[in-house]
Amino acid sequence: MNTTERVYLPFDGILDMFSSSVTGHHQTHITHLVLKSATVNPKVSNLSKTGMGIIKTVKAHWKQQDKKKAEAASRSSSSGVRQLSRDRLPKSSEDLMDLGLTKRRNHQRIVVLGAPKVGKTNILRRFLGKDFQEHYEPTTEEFHRKLFHIGGETYQVDLLDATGERDFPAKRRLSILTGDIFLLVFSLDNRESFQEVCDLLNEIKTAKTKFLKLKTPPRVPVVVCGNKLDLCAQRAVSRLDVTQTLSEDVTFIETSAKDDTGLEDMFKALATLGGLPDETSPARHDTVPILTYRSLCVSQRGRRGSRGVGAPFAAVDPLARRPSFTSDLRLVLGSSTKNNKLERCQIQ
Repeated sequence: MNTTERVYLPFDGILDMFSSSVTGHHQTHITHLVLKSATVNPKVSNLSKTGMGIIKTVKAHWKQQDKKKAEAASRSSSSGVRQLSRDRLPKSSEDLMDLGLTKRRNHQRIVVLGAPKVGKTNILRRFLGKDFQEHYEPTTEEFHRKLFHIGGETYQVDLLDATGERDFPAKRRLSILTGDIFLLVFSLDNRESFQEVCDLLNEIKTAKTKFLKLKTPPRVPVVVCGNKLDLCAQRAVSRLDVTQTLSEDVTFIETSAKDDTGLEDMFKALATLGGLPDETSPARHDTVPILTYRSLCVSQRGRRGSRGVGAPFAAVDPLARRPSFTSDLRLVLGSSTKNNKLERCQIQ
């Protein structure tokens, strides 16, 4: 007489075959499904056949659950609830040069140098539209990218805080050679930080002179920033000291990242040196999320060149990473080959 027995088979090995895909709601039903599928006819005593039956049952259950979720999502979308697709999220950094969306002259890299604890990070935070951060954290290296859409044209500004390269001369030399504009920051209450800025300025001029094989140092697009103007009582460096030490072709601006004093003048000076519009200053444009920036750029495509088109807007690229040193070396070597002034890169 045929009888049906309830047999409980060892299924740990079977679960290992697809445990990596068991997540969320699926996992709560796995034991029930396996035990239910383990009720077999004694004539079918082959464990491999039983295991395959368990897997098929579980897969069918998951397929049914996924179908229900898809139907629920479809109803939610039809009722007016917007669903953000993962395909719309940025998967990599937005380099407008690589995408062919901006001209070379509209792409500038600002290299920020200076002694520790002088306020460089907070100055960059202000430029990126963020608030002042009271707590100090040592900076090893920071790289930011801000994208602009102004007057129908796109602009890209890369910000490199190369403070962490103080003990790596060759690495810092490469950062200097790839920099278009330089922001040198010292603290008005620390005279040693001002002396370091003077040394950095000489290092930049020496590197550029050697790279371009010039007889005299070139004019460097640099802005020297005396930060912490709010600490008037502890001031150790006067404006007269700075003007007497620096050459006339160096722009000097006193700022306070904490009080947001003088920063607009500093950002405007950087824009002027880089041939960028004044609207790149934080107070002159709206900062939007990166997805909104994409949408606005697409909607205004084809209107390039008209200064009166649309309000200026910008976005901070959340996935921006510093280009590899190989890329920077190629950039330096490429420019030297193009100018026929240097056969190989001298960064030591």
